[in-house]
Amino acid sequence: MKKLLLISLLPIIIFSQTQNKSIAELKQQITTEVDQDYSLQLQTSPEKKKAGLAIIYSLILPGMGELYADAYDSGIYFTVADAIFWGGVAGLNIYGNWKEDSYRSFAQSNGKANLDGKDEKYFADIGIYTDIYQYNKVQELSRNFDAIYDESTHFWQWKDNAQRSEYRQMWTSSENAFNNVRFAVGALILNRVVSAINAVRMVSAYNKRIEEDTWNVSVGMTTNPNLPTSINLNFITKF
Repeated sequence: MKKLLLISLLPIIIFSQTQNKSIAELKQQITTEVDQDYSLQLQTSPEKKKAGLAIIYSLILPGMGELYADAYDSGIYFTVADAIFWGGVAGLNIYGNWKEDSYRSFAQSNGKANLDGKDEKYFADIGIYTDIYQYNKVQELSRNFDAIYDESTHFWQWKDNAQRSEYRQMWTSSENAFNNVRFAVGALILNRVVSAINAVRMVSAYNKRIEEDTWNVSVGMTTNPNLPTSINLNFITKF
């Protein structure tokens, strides 16, 4: 009978121990969950600039690389120079085309020249020689027979040397304008290269500056039911 009673009570004892263990584990879990850290962090460390981006910006528009590096006080000069050079390119092209139209029209009306299908060499030659006969004679004497013009297609004849000189002056003005366009384009390219180099310098200076000025503040609060609540304050900076 005692054995039977013991066997009957055994499940109850085991269940009671299991319940006690579960309650202890639950209490430990609650304690663990309550024991938490709360923190707030403030940091002044701007993102570093990339030299590659600064180069791209300056190649697109001089001065923009410096603007990206927060140094447009030096980049503005490259932007202004770029605008001036572009203005020069446009102005020289307009002037060159105007002078070209002028000398072509002058050659047609005063030199009896046929402009159809003529190359640059023809317009240069008619400004040097008074007429096609003088030109062809010089080529024959030089035995440069391949350069002789056909009188039926390449005829021209100035009234006098003064008229030829007037044409030559217009032709020279047009050619000089177009030649100067090349210098202006070269200046545009050089301005971009110099701006890109300067932008890389400005990015390097910017990144160095933010490293020196960086500071970090963090506030933390730890709560634990078994201990007093603690607050931590950290301040980090670079000199």
